[in-house]
Amino acid sequence: MTPPVRTPYDLTPYVLTVDAGVRDLRGADHLLRTFAAELPVSDGGFGCTHLVRGERPRVAVSLTLESGEELDDVRARLVALGYEVAEGVPDAVGRAVLYPGADVLRGTMSVEEVLSRSAIDRVAVLGAAGQPDPAVRLVTRDHVRPLWQSGELVLSAMPAVGGTLVPFEVPEPTPCCADH
Repeated sequence: MTPPVRTPYDLTPYVLTVDAGVRDLRGADHLLRTFAAELPVSDGGFGCTHLVRGERPRVAVSLTLESGEELDDVRARLVALGYEVAEGVPDAVGRAVLYPGADVLRGTMSVEEVLSRSAIDRVAVLGAAGQPDPAVRLVTRDHVRPLWQSGELVLSAMPAVGGTLVPFEVPEPTPCCADH
């Protein structure tokens, strides 16, 4: 029998989702950072974005908290601020913005440092089989957004100049149809 896949939300049953009608990832990132600054959210939790498809595409955010007390306090404050809050998450493939160690992933560091200093479980290089050498340097661009995949927090990276790697997601993407 295959063991069940671990999701980020198996780490704790204390998860809330806020669907504030945000339409882009940058806005959702900003909302999560605002929550982290203004709410009693512990450093050991996670803040993820989730794409909501359908008639009204948007980006919801989830907060994975460390205790029932923290969950109750954060929920009460969010409701008082006018947000609609739901228990649980819309899916198990969130894009992590807030996670343990996210604040130290700055500048250039080795893959080994990324893995040892943060909650990221693995670095996957696009188009490459296996894991990158732990000594390979990753130029973070101060924007590291790993995704939950099969119960692991995985950073997708791509080869860059001088044998380095960079995160696949760029910090300032060019909007689609920007030249139209």
